[in-house]
Parts: sequence; C-alpha cells; structure tokens
Amino acid sequence: MTEKIHTLLHTLYPPDDAQSLYEAILARIRTAERPIPRKNTLYHQQDVLLITYGDSLIHADEAPLATLRGFANHRLKSLFSGIHILPFYPYTSDDGFSVSDFYAVNPILGGWEDVRALGESFDLMFDAVFNHMSAKSEWFTRFLADDPNFAGLFRTESPTTDLSLVTRPRTSPLLTPFIKPNGETTHVWTTFSDDQVDFDPATPTTVLRLIEILLFYVSQGATYIRMDAIAFLWKIVGTTSLHLPQTHAVIQVFRAVLDEIAPQVVIITETNVPHRENISYWGDGHNEAQMVYNFTLPPLLFYSLSVGDGKKLRDWVNTLQTPSDHTTFFNFTASHDGIGVRPVEGMLSADELAVLVSITENRGGKVSYRTGVDGTKTPYELNITYVDAIINPQDAHDLQVKKFMVSQAVMLSLAGVPAVYIHSLLGSRNNIAGRERTGQNRTVNRAKLDVTRLASELDTPHTLRHDIFVAYANLLQKRRGLSAFHPNAPQTALDIGNDAVFALMRGDGEARILAIYNLTDTPQTLSEALFGYDVVSNTPIDGQTALAPYQVLWLRDTR
Repeated sequence: MTEKIHTLLHTLYPPDDAQSLYEAILARIRTAERPIPRKNTLYHQQDVLLITYGDSLIHADEAPLATLRGFANHRLKSLFSGIHILPFYPYTSDDGFSVSDFYAVNPILGGWEDVRALGESFDLMFDAVFNHMSAKSEWFTRFLADDPNFAGLFRTESPTTDLSLVTRPRTSPLLTPFIKPNGETTHVWTTFSDDQVDFDPATPTTVLRLIEILLFYVSQGATYIRMDAIAFLWKIVGTTSLHLPQTHAVIQVFRAVLDEIAPQVVIITETNVPHRENISYWGDGHNEAQMVYNFTLPPLLFYSLSVGDGKKLRDWVNTLQTPSDHTTFFNFTASHDGIGVRPVEGMLSADELAVLVSITENRGGKVSYRTGVDGTKTPYELNITYVDAIINPQDAHDLQVKKFMVSQAVMLSLAGVPAVYIHSLLGSRNNIAGRERTGQNRTVNRAKLDVTRLASELDTPHTLRHDIFVAYANLLQKRRGLSAFHPNAPQTALDIGNDAVFALMRGDGEARILAIYNLTDTPQTLSEALFGYDVVSNTPIDGQTALAPYQVLWLRDTR
C-alpha cells in the first residue's frame, strides 16, 4: 500500500518533492494511532446515520454536544447506528464551514470529551473541510506574514489571469485581495466566499498538513470522513478546476494512508454535481472513496411526488451501479444546505425544474443561483425544509404526514447507506424567522431547537412533529432488521404499468422485499393482486389490488 502512495505522489510532484513528501507520510503512518474497529463489516443493513449540527438541539446551561448525546441516547439508539456532526470546529462564517482551527472543538459546543462520549454509542462522521479555511485563521495570518512554515499553503493568483473557464458554485468573486503586513496585496483563490481561502495542494507540505488532520480525526473516533467540496481541491489555470485528475490522486493518497492505519474508516465525498461526475469519486471501486452522496435523489424524488409520476425515478434507479462491494451510495433527501438541482441537469427540462422552483418559492423557501461560464445565473439550490417541499399545506394533517413519509420510505429502501437530516426526522418547518435574521437562504433549514420544548412536542399526539417522528421510527426499526435492505443487496425498479406507483425489488431469495409506493393523493389500481406480509404495518396482504393515497408497503412474499 505504501508503494501506491509513492506512485501517486510521483504523478503529482517533481521527483525530489514527491520523495520528501513520501518519507514524511511514512513517518506519520509509523507513529499514528491505530483505532480498534467498531464493527467487523464495512456495510450492514443496520447502518443508518443522523445528520445534525452540534447545536441543532439546545438546552440552557448545557453544552450542546452534551444535549445531543442525551437526546440521542434517550430516543435514537434503536434507530441510528451513527451520527454525522456537521463541522464542530471553531469557525468564522458559513455555519462551521469556514474553519479557523481543525484541531479544536468549538468551545460553544463542548470539547473533545463530548465528541468521544457520543462516539461510545454511535459511529461518528467528521467533516474534512479540505478545500479551504477561514481567512481569519492563524494559519492564513501567518501565510500573509510570509512565515516560511506556511509558504504555499493557500492558492494565490494574479487578478489579470484569465479564469473564465473555472466552474463556479457561487456568484461571488473568485479572487479576493488581501493586504500583507509589508503592504503588498496578494489575491487569493476563494471558491465559496471571501472568508474561505482555498488551500494549494500543489505545494507538497499542504497535502502533508491535510493528512495530519485526517489522522487526528481518526484518533478522535471518526468512523466516516466526509470530504467537503473536495471536487474543487486542485486548481489549474485554463481548466474548469473541477474534478481534475490531481484531485482524484490526492483522495487516493488519503485512501491509501487510511488503508495502512484504519481501513475500516470510510471516506465519503461531497460533490454536488451531475451524477456521472459524482460517481467518479469511487475510482476503480477500491482506491478512492467508499461512499458518494446520492445527490440526484433529493430533487428527483421531490419532482416525482410533485407531479405524481415515478417514471423518471424508476428509469434513473435502474441505471445505478457500484464498481465493487466496497462502494455504495449515501442516500438522503435533506441536508443542512438545501436541495441541489445541478444533479438533475439533463434529467429534468427547464419547465420541469421550474415546477420545483415555483413550489419552493410558494411555500416560503428561497432559490440560490450560480454563475455560468457565459455569465448567466441558473438555479443551484432550493433552500427549503424537505417537509415543506413535499407536503401540500392545503392537505389534511394525516395526508401531509403520509406524503412526507412516502418520500422518506423511498429513500430508506434504496441500495446504499441511508442518512436522515435531523429536521426531517423531527418534522421541522421552514425557519423563516432565522433566515430573515441572518440574511442567509440556508438558515431556513438550520433551526436550533430547544430540547425541552421539542420533547413536549414529540410526546404530543396529532402534532406534525410527533406523527412524523413516530412514523419515521417505525420505518427505521423495520428497515434495520431486513437483510434485503443491505446497502449492496440487489435492487430493480419495476414497471408495473402504472407510473403513479413506484415499485422496487430489493434483495434476493426468500429475504426479498417488494417495496411499493403510491406517489399520489388518490387511490391507485394495480394490474396484479398483491400477496405477502407488509412489515411496515405488520399485516398480511391477501389479494390487495389497490393502494390508498401515499400508501407504503414493504412486502415479504410468504407464499
């Protein structure tokens, strides 16, 4: 494996630099702590992750990470195997993604002891925010001061350079001027904002710093490492600076290093791009990320339920393949950001995308835009809770719950590891007041909830929070006991002659599950009668020929 590291480094750097970096990496590997694996297999049907900020739940006079641990231990241990704590490091902007110190826990949230305590009951996912760092960090301050220990750490560029081909996820300027202590002005690459200065991995010592952070996270209990915005890592003038071969090579170095220290630790890449680009981060199935975000699912499922037609969803599901049993999808419907729509480019027409934009705006959400190479602005992300995206506010309460839950049941039944954003689990509505306070569209799905009030709402029947949580808990408990829902078990989306019904076969042999979903608010007639046992409702099915509005069936054949 170390030979692989040596070979990769020589594709990235001149021979002398590659050799020096190789020797430094070997030294880190020799002294690194080798954690004891929490589980014996890479993937299991028991694997389900909760996505949350460290302070999504708050309680007076208690560190938020301690509040999260208490809530999770009390209500979630039978439902989730792991928790993705969104960046919990000190930061200066972007709700944690402008990290000022990679080695510390934000003291407002708690300390490393709180993170490790949470890890006693759950697998943990840490964010590796390796594309950029806070412009107010000590590292960047020392870089601007020409400290030789930080030379080349961040990417600079002349403002006269033609960067028109660079793919932009934002409308803000790509280069930001900074004044150095000696009075000189330097222009730094800032892909996401003027407070997020991009690293320069073309400098070998930069990659060494990132590896050291990676190994530190493993030593603190990370089971999953999420590579945030990693597609933008390597920059070359005259290219899009997106998905460059050098970026893939750096991720492969990370993978090879972890295979030496902790092969059970999973790398997951976060690349909110069209599907074919997204899955390129699996590499050959063994040498790069083990999991990729299934970014196409949230907008495509949103569309399917909005129009009551599952044909596009069915056709897309039947294209999904993984290159090996070491790789799988990370399935989700909601995230802390929003519903990215770039992944459905080429799948949804402009008119079909306009349907989602209209629904988002009519239900209190916002639309974020990106700037194309030609200067035009196009929708990039829909900022709305998934609850508000899916449910029709004109529907009766019970129908609202059923419609939202059919969206979540589809996600839970697809091949891959499912992940549930905390505000979907808790039935949260748009945080409009928060968005108005911060001026940031994404705040609409980042509410901080008082845990005492939340507990009261969860324990009050016939409220949206209670009914969604109870229904979700039932699905999660049932799913985790079904081998047909193993992340790598076979799947086929079936054409049953009615596009208003989405049907999915999972698993093989006697353990197979036929998952059937009515995507509409009207009863749907089936061409063939159903027989078996529905594990969701714990009831036998004997010749059923119709589905109720938004009905969910996970059918085990008992004949």
